[in-house]
Amino acid sequence: MKGYHLDGNKEMVSLGFMNIIGCISSCYVATGSFSRTVVNFTAGCETLASNIVMSIVVIISLQCLTKLLYFTPTAILASIILSALPGLIDINEAYKIWKVDKLDFLACVGAFFGVIFASVELGLLVAVAISLTKIIWISIGAGTETLGRLPGTDLFCDVQQYPMAVKTPGVAIIRVKSALLCFSNANSVRERILKWITREDAKGKIEGTTGSIVQLVILDTSNLVSIDTSGIASLEELHESLVSSGKQLAIANPGWQVIYKLKATNFVARIGGRVFLTIGEAIDCNLDF
Repeated sequence: MKGYHLDGNKEMVSLGFMNIIGCISSCYVATGSFSRTVVNFTAGCETLASNIVMSIVVIISLQCLTKLLYFTPTAILASIILSALPGLIDINEAYKIWKVDKLDFLACVGAFFGVIFASVELGLLVAVAISLTKIIWISIGAGTETLGRLPGTDLFCDVQQYPMAVKTPGVAIIRVKSALLCFSNANSVRERILKWITREDAKGKIEGTTGSIVQLVILDTSNLVSIDTSGIASLEELHESLVSSGKQLAIANPGWQVIYKLKATNFVARIGGRVFLTIGEAIDCNLDF
């Protein structure tokens, strides 16, 4: 609120301790009050000290003014909150979210209408469900990109993003665009790699250039943070498919968690120990292809 940074974990811990202590003295279970937040914001409160003042005012009102406020219509009390509510709705921020990420905007809209027409809990549940669906969708849809060397450098970049990048003849350099190679995306990644290699081989045979036929596949795992057993099994199937067609597989720039699991499953030994720190080292190494 007004640029003040709130730590959500501290908020939850403080509410938990407050309710634990309150239950000893038969206090009402407390939670974050949306209505009081709106009133505080509209009143121009700057710091959390306003909560102390608000608590004192509430105590005095409960002790001294209850009889006077008893006959106040609920509509009047609601109008105080509704008059301050538009100040908490940021249309420009919602439009910015729409331009940046449509799924984030969908979560925002779901939370908004869930709170308006149902409850705060349902609104949060809708937003969390949409966010989790987005994460799963991105994980399943993890793709691959073909890399080429930028002329005059040792940098390897996506050939679609950098058309000037040059492919190495007979070598397919492929990078996985995901931080996790797991059961949800391992098979799709393997199939994409095999389809791309098959397409390149067919193209080389049609053109009659042996340099276009892939003989070595370098898998750049620099993006991978971790890999599970399904991902390792997919790599094993990829290696077997490549070996059956007379090709070799090499791994470049693996993280420590990835290389640890690959060694634990003897995958490194199966590919002949062809694990390298960089793509350039994998290409320059005297491999038999």
